[in-house]
Amino acid sequence: MAQADAEARTVIMTVDDDPGVSRAVARDLRRRYGATYRIVRAESGESALDALRELKLRGDLVAVILADYRMPQMNGIEFLEQALDVYPGARRVLLTAYADTNAAIDAINVVDLDHYLLKPWDPPEEKLYPVLDDLLQAWRTGDHRPVPSTKVVGHRWSARSSEVREFLARNQVPYRWYSADEPEGRRLLSAAGQDGQRLPVVVTPDGTPLVEPEAPELAARVGLATTPTADFYDLVVIGGGPAGLGAAVYGASEGLRTVLVERSATGGQAGQSSRIENYLGFPDGVSGGQLTERARRQAAKFGAEILTAREVTGLEANGAARVVRFSDGSAIAAHSVILATGVSYRQLTAPGTEDLAGCGVFYGSALTEAASCQGHDVYIVGGANSARQAAMYLARGAKSVTLLVRGDSLAASMSYYLIQQIEETPNIRVRCSTVVESAHGDGHLERLTLRDAESGATELVDAQWLFVFIGAAPLTDWLDGTVLRDERGFILAGPDLTPDGRPPADWELDRPPYHLETSVPGVFVAGDARAEFSTRACPPTVPGAVLNPRPAEAGRFLAHAACGSAIRQVFHDQYQPG
Repeated sequence: MAQADAEARTVIMTVDDDPGVSRAVARDLRRRYGATYRIVRAESGESALDALRELKLRGDLVAVILADYRMPQMNGIEFLEQALDVYPGARRVLLTAYADTNAAIDAINVVDLDHYLLKPWDPPEEKLYPVLDDLLQAWRTGDHRPVPSTKVVGHRWSARSSEVREFLARNQVPYRWYSADEPEGRRLLSAAGQDGQRLPVVVTPDGTPLVEPEAPELAARVGLATTPTADFYDLVVIGGGPAGLGAAVYGASEGLRTVLVERSATGGQAGQSSRIENYLGFPDGVSGGQLTERARRQAAKFGAEILTAREVTGLEANGAARVVRFSDGSAIAAHSVILATGVSYRQLTAPGTEDLAGCGVFYGSALTEAASCQGHDVYIVGGANSARQAAMYLARGAKSVTLLVRGDSLAASMSYYLIQQIEETPNIRVRCSTVVESAHGDGHLERLTLRDAESGATELVDAQWLFVFIGAAPLTDWLDGTVLRDERGFILAGPDLTPDGRPPADWELDRPPYHLETSVPGVFVAGDARAEFSTRACPPTVPGAVLNPRPAEAGRFLAHAACGSAIRQVFHDQYQPG
């Protein structure tokens, strides 16, 4: 009886823009599975995604999703790709015509498609039900118990509320947002014994209220690992971006006792990207969140520990050990350390922007704010690939998106295919030679003063949303005096340490530093924090190459995989796993 009750709350979803076909699929599904499963049908990808998100918030389960390939606005593959973010465990089926079988085969790699069915599927007893029976049986073998969601009560224009929502979303923690001004939000505040003066209030799945929680407390209370299980490891990876995740995968797969330490959320800047389209193997693109989650699961599968919301403040050599110190005074040690701390977006210096950060001014994509931008005018500062990806994502619902670019064109900083996409999107416009002079607002962003960089003329525009992508600074200040860095703070390694053929002054080993090794033996660097990596651009002999010191997100993933492979070989040559 308990199993029947559980299955009654489990959903089989069908999506088809043809009402007749949609009803026919739902009819056949109900005839076979209606007694034990709830059949939900939708007639567009957008409405189906809304339904999935609502089901997720209620804690309902979704076992199988069937989607028609030929749908306007969002085809079946695009829908299933986004549905994967909401219900990664659901089995995915694409309904296609015979002419679309190549697309269905491609979808096997793009969205981990489980099966595709040719229309028509009559008789269902032969062509539909056997497939669904197998998929449902495979789904039932996994553990798909609903995860109780976390509740967040806050204010729309609260910077801390925005930070908490972004932290939970990027760490794949399901949560539900309640405005403190709405009845349900007020009821939750009353139940927590709060008057709304201190926000946000986070109610954990067990019902515990947390008032203005800091990241370490929040992480621990929502089930994220924050404490290492050992005092000594073979490998400590500092930073959970693409480089760190790649290094953790390679280290753990070689049998090294590996722990990855991340101060916020895995994925780094790439994890915040709404769409990465030039990553090998994903011809229709993939979100940074999807790619990050797969990398995180892969590292965990090989046994790597992943610690979240732990800030590293010190690194020192103690004999053969490398000691990593945390902000709370605790420490762990290892044979070797990989610095994969990445970079952070530079801050605007225009008057008013600092006070309005998180209250209309956001650094990075801030995808949790996208829903609030529906029907509004949005401004984006930056002309590189990440700015374009945010523009395309926000343009789906925003009234207009304006890219503010300091240079005289996008060609010097953005990939050609991305420029073409922007030109083909009617509600995106580009203003070159334009900078933000100042930001204005009472409690939240209301207006921007824009200045023409050539003429000096200024213009005041209404604006509630400003997203900033203006280059990056390395997160290496805490390493000052420990490892050698260049004048911008990027970490020197390998050949960059021996420009005259001689090792650094304090180098004590007979051999020169390995290719990715820093000025401290046994401490390596990978990814955006590396000086050489940050300054070398595409060879000018490559046709169409663009000199760009900050490569696109997908390029970083590929480069970091190579870094991880090289580091793995270094460790393998140095010692056997302990």
